[in-house]
Amino acid sequence: MRKNILFGVLALTAVLTGCNSDEQKAGQLFQRAEIAYATGDYNLVKLQIDSIRTLYPKAFEVRKAGIALMQRAELEEQKKTLAYLDSMMAVKQASLDSIKGNFVLEKDTAYQETGNYFYPTQVVERNIGRSFLRGQVSEAGEMSVTSIYCAGGSIHHTAVKVSVGDMFAQTPDSPDSYETTDLGRNIEKADYKLGNDGGVIAFITANRDKKNIRLEFIGDRNYTTYMQPNDVKAIAELSNLARILSGIEEIKKEQKEANLKIQFVTRKMEEQEKNEVNE
Repeated sequence: MRKNILFGVLALTAVLTGCNSDEQKAGQLFQRAEIAYATGDYNLVKLQIDSIRTLYPKAFEVRKAGIALMQRAELEEQKKTLAYLDSMMAVKQASLDSIKGNFVLEKDTAYQETGNYFYPTQVVERNIGRSFLRGQVSEAGEMSVTSIYCAGGSIHHTAVKVSVGDMFAQTPDSPDSYETTDLGRNIEKADYKLGNDGGVIAFITANRDKKNIRLEFIGDRNYTTYMQPNDVKAIAELSNLARILSGIEEIKKEQKEANLKIQFVTRKMEEQEKNEVNE
């Protein structure tokens, strides 16, 4: 590898000390790129090399050296990115570890790849026969709320509205609503995912300290009740959990992309080294 670098430097020196003015100008840009690389300004490295490609397409030796330098810059940049992402992941993981015990994870490994977190006060067995909003967050950080109505008589509801005074938020009609019976009692449910919930989750979270958040089930006829403090707390706490988990998922995605780039650049550098040896 050192022999290849030495050969490239000698070839480039020959360009800078002789040849035509285009090659000399290209060499000057390359020298600026080397200085930028030494200071860790990898974006400037790319700009200088791109300028060589655009302005001096026939400065072959300089362009060749520029490609090698750009690859090294890309490699170092991705390593720097990974180090930053690793530090961010440690912060997010610590935040998750500090609150994860506050929730119940329900997951049947026989048919579920991803489980769902619930707040302890909202688990099914503790809320039989109650009309309320239940929150849940998947292990991947996707949050949703489910409106559960069982106050007697069918209303065929497909949306809900929450309000405090004149302020309110209302879901669009749910694309996932269903009705069933349990021991002769009619039960209606409708799901609303975060981002398609009309701002209901954010409204509840923002008004978590307010008393008497009004909850209205909207269907063929409407049914109105008030959210219990534990339900408000549950949705607010789950919203925070969703932010942490979705942040972790985004970091994982960026880590994967950075590693793929490192593998690609490393492979290209190895191929180039083999070609130079063969030459």
